[in-house]
Amino acid sequence: MRLHGLDIARFFAFCGMVLVNFRIAAQVTAGNDFASSLTNALEGRAAALFVVLAGIGLTLSPSPKRVIAARAAILFALGMANLMIFEADILHFYALYFFVALPVLAAPTRVFLWAALAAAAIGFAGLFLLDYEANWNWDTLAYSNFWTIEGFVRHSFFNGWHPVFPWVSFVFLGMWIGRQALGNKTVQNRLILLGLAASLLALLPGLLVENPELRELLGTASIPPGPFYIIAASGSACAMIGLMLRLGNLLDQLGLAEWLAAPGRMALSLYVAHIILGMGTLEAMGQLDGSLTPEAIFGFSLGFCALAMVMTWIWNLLAPRGPLEAMMRRISEIFR
Repeated sequence: MRLHGLDIARFFAFCGMVLVNFRIAAQVTAGNDFASSLTNALEGRAAALFVVLAGIGLTLSPSPKRVIAARAAILFALGMANLMIFEADILHFYALYFFVALPVLAAPTRVFLWAALAAAAIGFAGLFLLDYEANWNWDTLAYSNFWTIEGFVRHSFFNGWHPVFPWVSFVFLGMWIGRQALGNKTVQNRLILLGLAASLLALLPGLLVENPELRELLGTASIPPGPFYIIAASGSACAMIGLMLRLGNLLDQLGLAEWLAAPGRMALSLYVAHIILGMGTLEAMGQLDGSLTPEAIFGFSLGFCALAMVMTWIWNLLAPRGPLEAMMRRISEIFR
């Protein structure tokens, strides 16, 4: 039985990434308004939810390792092409997460939590042992030397937008969640309560420390991704997943479940679409120069998310899967 709550959570994760990515692409400066506050709250959280859901998929619908490796290779190719357009691409990171997770795919459930802890610890140690700011221009958010071996490795595994360490922790957490009885209401309630508790407790260290540099390391911002960011983002992801699973039947009764779940099943195609079509439209309008207000880019983002629902409905009249999802399935079937 397919858990529609996971698809709904995936669609909301996509919407959160649209809000964040469109603001980054349009170079809009955040203000004190509601739109800026909500987008700030989603920065690093929406993408983390996306990655946790990917980890759930690895264990909920297990495939042979060679199939997962083939899918990862396709994602890597798509991501590298996408980098030519959007430097904050997450697809090639997805591929690397999958490759790192492959060796423990069939491991006992408890191993996933230990793997998540180890990945977070490696990422945190890197913040002390390596220069996190290397190659970055924080004023323009441009990363130099990416297309060199040293730059690519550093960006991918340490100081990129979504570096393998510690971000692969979210995949391992998702793999652990995928082994739970997600249709059980007790499990759903536990995800909500523990997730909320983790999110709130993770805020305390950053509030109690006065030293600015130490506060940055112990804070919950995604850049740099310190341990309490991992805890906070993991908590919000668990709470969202539990809540959507819990509300699945209610949304179905209201006639909203399929409208929200269908675009979640086409998340890969929609992710690429929001870059090519969404950001392409902004570029054609000459709006990637920081001239838009936070409210304007927020409205454009919500409009694109609504359009994504309509696009999905129209596409599903023609085919059961999104174009990229169908391509991934056909290619990976070769390796079964």
